[in-house]
Amino acid sequence: MMKSIVWFKTDLRIQDNETLLRAVEESEFVLPVYCFDDAHFETTDFGFKKTGSYRAAFLLEALVDLQKELQKRGANLVLLRGKPEIEIPKLVADYKITKVFAKREVAFEEKRTELLVQNELFKKKCEFETVSTSTLYHAEDLPFGIKDIPDVFTVFRKKAEKESTIRTIFEAPETINCPETPPFELPSLADLGLKAQKIDSRAALHFKGGEAQGLQRIQHYFYETKLISTYKETRNGMVGESYSSKFSAWLALGCLSPRMIYHHLKEYETQNGANESTYWLVFELLWRDYFRFVMKKYNHKLFLQGGIKEQEAQDLSIDQKKLKKWIDGKTGVDFVDANMIELKKTGFMSNRGRQNVASYLCNDLKLDWRYGAAYFEEQLIDYDVCSNWGNWAYLAGVGNDPRGNRYFNIEKQAKDYDKDRTFRDLWLT
Repeated sequence: MMKSIVWFKTDLRIQDNETLLRAVEESEFVLPVYCFDDAHFETTDFGFKKTGSYRAAFLLEALVDLQKELQKRGANLVLLRGKPEIEIPKLVADYKITKVFAKREVAFEEKRTELLVQNELFKKKCEFETVSTSTLYHAEDLPFGIKDIPDVFTVFRKKAEKESTIRTIFEAPETINCPETPPFELPSLADLGLKAQKIDSRAALHFKGGEAQGLQRIQHYFYETKLISTYKETRNGMVGESYSSKFSAWLALGCLSPRMIYHHLKEYETQNGANESTYWLVFELLWRDYFRFVMKKYNHKLFLQGGIKEQEAQDLSIDQKKLKKWIDGKTGVDFVDANMIELKKTGFMSNRGRQNVASYLCNDLKLDWRYGAAYFEEQLIDYDVCSNWGNWAYLAGVGNDPRGNRYFNIEKQAKDYDKDRTFRDLWLT
């Protein structure tokens, strides 16, 4: 039988993890591995850290949780630092590994790293197998190939809902046969070149990383409070932990799978009935799928100024003063400023807030949208490469939007969604 590595990335969970299950079923032993990729802690071309301290802290918590779950099953998580294409092949040689299993990537840089690892493993006569574990609908079950993914979400959604089914979840393995490994020593934020930031007490939710915490949030949002039954009415809220599911951070790191959420949702509907609100959560998960499939279709184009529309690049030489005022919440537009202060002090912002601040950066400040996307990449606890860049391109009018440029009348939005100023008063005082 094979000796395998499971290379964990943004799939930090035991349940509904086909990559792990397949490795356990096919192997004599399994070595679980996570690599702190140097590239994830560098400064980007836009001048921002690729991973800021909020997301890094959440990642460290998620790894501690994963280690606990692996230990219960007889395994240990091996932590590596450096470039995956150098560090993983070293382990392959040390443990005489014959196959590496990993989650399949779709975004440009992640794909490039995956290929570098694959090439190095090939030299060592070690197989490399990737498994699709990130979406609600499996790519193979869609009624169209990736190159034919519709460029309009509604077309994609209607056809997928009509012609595809959502697969059942995978159970967690009961035991994992693992060789002896070095002790689990978690780096600190300082080791990763980051400074710890205390999350402001006004935060909508104090996110804590890990599968156990993600499952606890499902339990709370579905069964304990039944908040899911009013989600459609409250989802445009901006204050507190109850207006939306807040599953995004656990989804982004793969502490929860979209199918696990769907599985619990169906269970909830059986007990409490289905309504527009319970469906709306599936609708949001479908948007998440859609951005991932679009990223796969267009590859690097979602990272270019002209986006998938391939518009000619405009000279949007960056006005650093304007950008800094936007980041610091000092634009003078109170609705924008309140949202940007929340993001800076907590690593989170409501969906409504994200749309408004993005529209303001693109349409009012007329700055290159990619600086906004790159700042979100550094700052957001729930940063997901496909959703972040897909959403920003969409709002900048260079992504999947049949209507073109999406201009938000900020004043009207503030009146509609913060009419009694609760949100602005919370963050501007």
